[in-house]
Amino acid sequence: MTVAQRIARWRVTAGFVLTGVVLWLAQPTWRTLVVGGAMAAVGEAGRIWAAGHVEKSREVTRSGPYRFTRHPLYVGSSIIGVGIAIAAGDPRVAAIVGVYLAITITAAIRAEEAHLRDKFGGEYDAYAQRVAPPMVRSFSVTRALANREHHAVGGLILALALLAFKVQLSIR
Repeated sequence: MTVAQRIARWRVTAGFVLTGVVLWLAQPTWRTLVVGGAMAAVGEAGRIWAAGHVEKSREVTRSGPYRFTRHPLYVGSSIIGVGIAIAAGDPRVAAIVGVYLAITITAAIRAEEAHLRDKFGGEYDAYAQRVAPPMVRSFSVTRALANREHHAVGGLILALALLAFKVQLSIR
């Protein structure tokens, strides 16, 4: 197993641990929470769009946001991370989130691309080089649910609710 594969495998666990640190360090205000929460919601909307198109490990998906970027789920996650950093209202949190995203998203992309090249070969290479034809497929809520995107939605809502609770505690 490569280093990228190890990091990619541990990114969710590391994310939960860092969430605790982020919540502890956070100094949110209603303003940072609204601005950051709105940005995070945009990132999650992008993830939902992608999850409603992708057939993970079954094909090289080329519909929906996959027409524009090879990694829309990671783009969405990055936007969510920036939104949470803004919502937290603390530069230390921004630094932690930035380092976490830079390391884990880069590793995940490398591991995923290696997997897709191994599994799909030239079909993935044609997609990566933007010479593969687009795929016609409608967004599917069922597909998004099968890809467990509702877990990410729940996690985002919980994180924002905990930050809001912290704002409320600081007012008293």
